[in-house]
Amino acid sequence: MSFLRPHFPGERALITGIAIDATGSGLYVPFSLVFFHHVTGLSLPVIGLVLTITGLIAIGAVPVAGVAVDRFGARRVQLFLYVLRGASFACFPLAAHLPTFAVLALLTAIGTRAFPAVLQARIAELVEGTDRDRMQALQRSLGNAGLGAGTLIASILIAVGGDTGYVIAAFVNAGSFFLAALLALRTPPSPVVSAKARAENPGSYRLVGRDRPFLTLVFANFLMALGYTSLTVLLPIYSTDWLHMPEGLTGTAFLVNTVICATLGVPVGALVRTRFSTRSRAAAGGAAMFVVAFLGQAALGTFRPEHVSLALAGVIACVLVMTAGELVHSPASGALSQAAAPPEMRGRYMAAFQLSWTLAYALTPSLLTSLLTVDGRLPWLLLAAAALLGGVLMMRVERSLPDDVVRYPRPAPSKPVTAA
Repeated sequence: MSFLRPHFPGERALITGIAIDATGSGLYVPFSLVFFHHVTGLSLPVIGLVLTITGLIAIGAVPVAGVAVDRFGARRVQLFLYVLRGASFACFPLAAHLPTFAVLALLTAIGTRAFPAVLQARIAELVEGTDRDRMQALQRSLGNAGLGAGTLIASILIAVGGDTGYVIAAFVNAGSFFLAALLALRTPPSPVVSAKARAENPGSYRLVGRDRPFLTLVFANFLMALGYTSLTVLLPIYSTDWLHMPEGLTGTAFLVNTVICATLGVPVGALVRTRFSTRSRAAAGGAAMFVVAFLGQAALGTFRPEHVSLALAGVIACVLVMTAGELVHSPASGALSQAAAPPEMRGRYMAAFQLSWTLAYALTPSLLTSLLTVDGRLPWLLLAAAALLGGVLMMRVERSLPDDVVRYPRPAPSKPVTAA
């Protein structure tokens, strides 16, 4: 299968690092509050408040990381963030006091918030053309697979080791970041930007702010990102409070989404590139599937089936449509942002694009739950409207971006690369 062969030097090291990073994160993400409670001994309300505050503060690290990428190259910043995250988690078992935990939580949040933009810039440094689309699909697939594997490992550690299992998970997660950093060292260095080139184009976020087509792309992605949060933020509460489904069944939808994204992400991405002529149209096609899925949830909330089996079937059907939209939209949108970014300002552009995801995940918990308390269908209607507008903007921005940015390049015949 050609999509599994390495296409550029260091690809195996890069994707293995991505998988290990995701697996390590899976050790604590599903249990974050309980995880830190057992590791630090602090109360859950205090931990929740600290994580919220540090998470909001860390948003400011995203644009700073963009500047660092443009100045030092994405590989150096990637290595720094891996080490920062690894060292923070390695020290968490020592954080028995609130100030120490707050500092470590802030450092971890900075690394976590800034890393996706840096990784996108790193991928864009290493690959071009349709390989960017392939790497977008592969990255998302590995992320879902790693998250699932990490969750399974953590469950086993906790079941066998009890409270000690949480501490072991913290050290294993720290080790995953250090191992990912070692693998990143085996990838090619970032392209060198000469002092003359930096002087001729010093770069500034003001230049990003003047790039209206790219800002349109960022806003369109923000509207779509609101829908991505629905599986973890909205669906569990909606299923139990509005559809009156048993709590034990709500995780089924998330499991279905994770398994499909992990197993079908790459082949579906390859199929999309043969069915759509442009990345923007593929992204708009994914948005259309989101609209159908969210309207389906609103319709399900109108009929509110009395039988649990019917309600579960309806929820799963909508999640399947949304998952299909995710598989179509995500690689196209990500590759489009990489292609639209000038190489000398790629860090700043990727940081601006990443903020669309960060802000969406920060806003939706309060927004969607507030609407849910009024009527269970309202948040789904809002998400459907947002996805519809996002798809329209994706189609409109196609006219403003260069043809070689929006169109899928024809893959040039190449021999497999022997990579680290």
